[in-house]
Amino acid sequence: MAESSEEVAVLVQRVVKDITNAFRRNPHIDEIGLIPCPEARYNRSPIVLVENKLGVESWCVKFLLPYVHNKLLLYRTRKQRLNKDELIDVTCTLLLLNPDFTTAWNVRKELILSGTLNPVKDLHLGKLALTKFPKSPETWIHRRWVLQQLIQEASLSSFVTKGNLGIVPAERTQRIIQEEMEVCGEAAGRYPSNYNAWSHRIWVLQHLAKLDIKILLDELSSTKQWASMHISDHSGFHYRQFLLKSLISQTAVDSSVLEQNSLRSKPKDEEATDSVEEPRVNLTHLLEKEVEFCTDLIDSYPGHETLWCHRRHVFYLQHRLSGRFPHSLTHLSPADCPGGTLNDLHLIPTSPQESQAMEVDGLNESSKQGYSQETKRLKRTPASDSLGLEMEHRFIDQVLSTCRNAEQARYANAYRRWLVTLSQ
Repeated sequence: MAESSEEVAVLVQRVVKDITNAFRRNPHIDEIGLIPCPEARYNRSPIVLVENKLGVESWCVKFLLPYVHNKLLLYRTRKQRLNKDELIDVTCTLLLLNPDFTTAWNVRKELILSGTLNPVKDLHLGKLALTKFPKSPETWIHRRWVLQQLIQEASLSSFVTKGNLGIVPAERTQRIIQEEMEVCGEAAGRYPSNYNAWSHRIWVLQHLAKLDIKILLDELSSTKQWASMHISDHSGFHYRQFLLKSLISQTAVDSSVLEQNSLRSKPKDEEATDSVEEPRVNLTHLLEKEVEFCTDLIDSYPGHETLWCHRRHVFYLQHRLSGRFPHSLTHLSPADCPGGTLNDLHLIPTSPQESQAMEVDGLNESSKQGYSQETKRLKRTPASDSLGLEMEHRFIDQVLSTCRNAEQARYANAYRRWLVTLSQ
């Protein structure tokens, strides 16, 4: 075992070089980890590369981490010179062992801005660091900074190439979005209630995907299985709540634009518009499906507060939606329309017969001639919001009559009290 400072320096320099060579031999490394090994038993490198997995024997970390840490601090205080390749190697080694060291990320920012370092490589480095430290806040912060640089680069490319080549940055953005969703999903699976990972996923939807309706629907569908396997993960269900709220707001915006365009369109354009039926999205149906999904989880996994909180939020969205669009409820079509593009899903106003309350007492004589048994049935039916409250109380009664879990009963009673305050 090396003991003198000179021997430690030689050892650490060799390890740093071995890490660099490992990335050169296999640029597709997708996971890092520590190999429990209290001491060096063989005269070999502590860096182990098996397939796409990079392991570091734990005995060398106590020598490696302080060395690269001090080396970088000496560089920042101008007490030691390092060339660009040395900076890249030192910061890479340091961040794989301690990704929350902000100075190392700042040095790599400078290298990216100077054109020395490819920002895509930093995305890969951050992805590797997150396999060992999935909650690292500095890694997520730096990742967003790198993505902003790529967004600016893509915008500049679109501005320069105004012709058909402008589609290339859009395709690149789609690939980046998909990769970020995968990184967030892996990090969320490695650390329970990983708020940093889910917040980053929301950021990607806002700044890269621009809250595109199709992507929001895809995310709602793709995270359903994940949520059913992580029933106590508040952050994951909060993400689904964000998706639902974004769908409501975005369909409202699209409805306004669609209505303005239809008012400005000429009669000859209407025939062309009618010939192409746009896929529609039913917000009411989406929220009902989410309530059903929550019902299944509550029945299958009693006593989880996260599920009751999620149900409360979804029902609140239903409550707000019924009053937000009194004359034009949104009808969302299924999200699996195969031919839909990113801007094909619009809010479609319903007919007045569908959106307005059915009231027959004030009808004049001519209208009463069309009075039918169906109209009588509609008149006796309570408003959708009242019907929703009745169904929720019925669900609570069913839960309380069958459950044997004390926590489940407590959450059900708390939900009932909340429903009472909501209806007042």
